[in-house]
Amino acid sequence: MRRPSSKARAEAIPAPAAESELDLAALGRALWARKFRILAVTLAAGVLSFLAVNMITPRYKSEARVLIENRETPYNQAQGERNMERDRTLLDAEAVQSQVQLALSRDLARGIIRDLKFAERPEFNPNAGGSLLDGLLGLAGMSRARAPMSDEDKILERYFERLNVYQVDKSRVISIEFQSQDAEFAARVANAVAEGYIKLQQQAKQDAIRQAGQWLAGEIERLRTRVAEAESKVEEFRVKSNLYVGPNNNSLSAQSLGELNTQLASARTKKADAETKARIIRDILKSGRPVETSEVLNSDLIRRLNEQRVTLRAQLAEQSSTLLDQHPRIKELRAQIADLEAQTRIAADKMARGYENDARIAAAQADAILVALDQQKKMSGSLNSQDVQLRALERDAKSQRDLLETYLSRYRDTVARETPDAVQADARIISRAIPSTKVHFPKKLPIVFIVTFGVLVAMTGFLAASQLLRGEVYRPVEAVPALAEDEAPIAPAMPRTAQQNYAESPRAGPLTAQVRAMGRGVVVVTRTASEPSSELALDLARELSEGGAHSVFVDLDAETAVSRKAGAQSGIGDLLLGKVSFGEAIERDPKSRAHILGAGRITPDIAAILSADRFSIVLGALAQSYDHIVIAAPNLIGYSSASRLARFTRGTVVVTLEGNSDAGIAAAETLRGMGFPNIAVVAVAPEPDPKVAPEVAAA
Repeated sequence: MRRPSSKARAEAIPAPAAESELDLAALGRALWARKFRILAVTLAAGVLSFLAVNMITPRYKSEARVLIENRETPYNQAQGERNMERDRTLLDAEAVQSQVQLALSRDLARGIIRDLKFAERPEFNPNAGGSLLDGLLGLAGMSRARAPMSDEDKILERYFERLNVYQVDKSRVISIEFQSQDAEFAARVANAVAEGYIKLQQQAKQDAIRQAGQWLAGEIERLRTRVAEAESKVEEFRVKSNLYVGPNNNSLSAQSLGELNTQLASARTKKADAETKARIIRDILKSGRPVETSEVLNSDLIRRLNEQRVTLRAQLAEQSSTLLDQHPRIKELRAQIADLEAQTRIAADKMARGYENDARIAAAQADAILVALDQQKKMSGSLNSQDVQLRALERDAKSQRDLLETYLSRYRDTVARETPDAVQADARIISRAIPSTKVHFPKKLPIVFIVTFGVLVAMTGFLAASQLLRGEVYRPVEAVPALAEDEAPIAPAMPRTAQQNYAESPRAGPLTAQVRAMGRGVVVVTRTASEPSSELALDLARELSEGGAHSVFVDLDAETAVSRKAGAQSGIGDLLLGKVSFGEAIERDPKSRAHILGAGRITPDIAAILSADRFSIVLGALAQSYDHIVIAAPNLIGYSSASRLARFTRGTVVVTLEGNSDAGIAAAETLRGMGFPNIAVVAVAPEPDPKVAPEVAAA
């Protein structure tokens, strides 16, 4: 096996100018030498801050809370809104913020300042006396008492400085906070702001109701005049057009048409009924059958004749039992029965004639009614246009009347709600302020600590900056070789000691240290032509395993197949084709603690391996089990699928023959364009030499 040459490649690597770096140890020693100065200034700042916070008059804070909600009920709600479904707590964030601004109004502030006599308190009125702090500020020319402002403006300014009104997060609650040197006074002001805010809401509602009542009163007076005029126009037009109204609010013409239609239908019904009865009786008489219809049988004459006939038939039956048919008594009875039947038929015939006469009378009545109906229709047709105008006038009068009634109802409701007790504010106090026993400002311990710590940091920073500006904490740095502008980007240069150790070792040497410095990941070792990249990759994997890390050598170079010489049977090709499992494909190196994933019995070309769908899965599984994955690959230039391998790669090594460094640098530049990171070029000797090692050109 050919070993890398130890000949230096410095002809293309110019040495940069010497630089210097910050010496943190020297900076620490310089600050430690000035520790007493730092502590003295810090202690003085702490004492002064303690004295200052004790000179400040303490202030106390009290808080009152108000809930914003719709407090209207069906009993104090406007009549027009009683049938509407309303959410009693439906207020958006903008509405709550508007209520916050209402609590901060200057009108409310002036009333509270006047009622609670702020002007008599030196805390808020500089002209009523001042504190020691105000005196000191006055000596410095910064006292607010000397500002060109009126007393009221000064009190308002200090009032708003001490007042804080805000919306409690994710709620419809307004918090009202006030600070004062008197804890009881702070609670009184906070409660006064809450109560004044609710009174402002009630007053605003009463003003709105009062204005609505005044507007409704004026509108009602105008509507009454308009309703009277509209109703007068309707009556005048009805008299002028003879369009009188009968019962059920219908015109006389329409009622007449209705009555005539009813009479016509009744006459036609009578006619049809009489004709039908007469025809039935005539048909019975013609057929010779006994007349037994309900109309004939209900006749008094026919009823008597039938009774007589029944009596004679009974006598005939009685006499026939003792007398012969030719007996005079029998003949007499039969003659009487026949005479009764003839009379019955004559009576039925009279009834038929009576029905026929009734039908003719009904027909005559129908004709007369039809004539009258035609005349009424003609008259109604002439009144249609006038009736349309009348209905239009009636609609206008009705709309004016309905509007007047609506306004009257609303006016009565508005007048009833003008009393103060009938109006509810859309808010209520849920927590009243109480005097606080805890000082809100100043927070003595936090202030002293912050001032002391800030002075300590500032003093330390000031002294450190002075040392940096003097340049006493820098030390020179040994120059690091850099590539020429036309060379490919290569991995960072190794320290000189690492290069010497590598020269003494027949194995990977400093290249191993550089890979360990990069951390866990995939390292790809490729070549430009026929260089022994697989041998260097196997040596690198063995060196990495000696440090206690888990490393695996993946042989993708089917031309050299170093893994077969190491005893590996199955490999990457068998694993990608699913012929073997991971446990069967990965074998242990007999010469080290490294593992080997060889080329295998089935050795597809590099293009097939890189484009295989399972290749990414195999690399991901190896990355979860091993710290270092060293891949030996042939020349990757020209393979578009090599970019898939570049995404997994942390470091890249290009192996080239000594004397052919231009080819290695060109290959490194091409691989860099394909996405391979941290590229190092290694030159190897054409003849094997176990005492020399590759030299890494660095960027």
